[in-house]
Amino acid sequence: MSERAENRAASPEGGRDPGQVPPAQARRLWHLLEPLHAVLYYAPEVFEEVGALGYSTEDRWPSYFPMRAAPLGAVGGRVVASAFYSFQPGMVARHIDDAWRTAAPEAVLAARLRGIDRTYRTLFGDRAGSPEMVEAAALARRAAAAADPAGRPLAAANAALDWPTEPHLQLWQAATILREHRGDGHLAALLTAGLDPSEALVSFAATGAASVERFASRGWTPQEWTAARERLTARGLVDADGRATEAGRELRRRVEQDTDRLALGPWQALGPEDSERLAVLLGDYWVTVIGSGLLPSESTLGIGKV
Repeated sequence: MSERAENRAASPEGGRDPGQVPPAQARRLWHLLEPLHAVLYYAPEVFEEVGALGYSTEDRWPSYFPMRAAPLGAVGGRVVASAFYSFQPGMVARHIDDAWRTAAPEAVLAARLRGIDRTYRTLFGDRAGSPEMVEAAALARRAAAAADPAGRPLAAANAALDWPTEPHLQLWQAATILREHRGDGHLAALLTAGLDPSEALVSFAATGAASVERFASRGWTPQEWTAARERLTARGLVDADGRATEAGRELRRRVEQDTDRLALGPWQALGPEDSERLAVLLGDYWVTVIGSGLLPSESTLGIGKV
């Protein structure tokens, strides 16, 4: 939030200015938009498209890394690991260092758009072109256009892509820009809190945000996980059983609060009425995606728990 916005956030009476969007609304809209973006990494239609390029689809990781990284260009594993942060660098390198020999980033971008087009048409049917979709896409695009890309490489890379013409694809692209904008801000919050990539996961798992087994999908070895837990224990953030101490929970609360604050800019630009209208419009599409069974019931993002 800018200094001017912060100065306007509180009314003379000490309450919130009704013209401001509260940080909780940024979190609510993230909860609604994240599944609309993330279905990309699970939908069979998307797997067919990237499989045709030559990527393995036996599990989601061989296509996840190139699809998410493609807006950055043909970058290597070190760059992607930096931008994605919480994945074990060796795991990233295994999937990304040869990815651009399979297909160029431009081909991957085209495939992911074809895949999400097919996925949305399957999930939403006639609603993919409904007046509600047109309105939701316009509002989400306005918010995405207001997302400041400074210091946010994944948001900036996605924002630099051409906009598709169909409303349902505009909604997906806006959701992608906004979730990466929030994610880039989340990494800034983690860095400020002094949590390195493995510690970020261990400290989050310690709060009960998701099971340790779910976090294991990020590729850290048991030895690396234990070492991170020991570092957090030495700081008084995790106890001997791997559970967050009160200090650890407070640190994670601050991380989430900072993440909401840093994600607020696009929603402030959209305004409280239009932000609320978008939330209402997204509800039906959110229910459809969640009800499709495509997404896992437990997420390393802690949606529904934080």
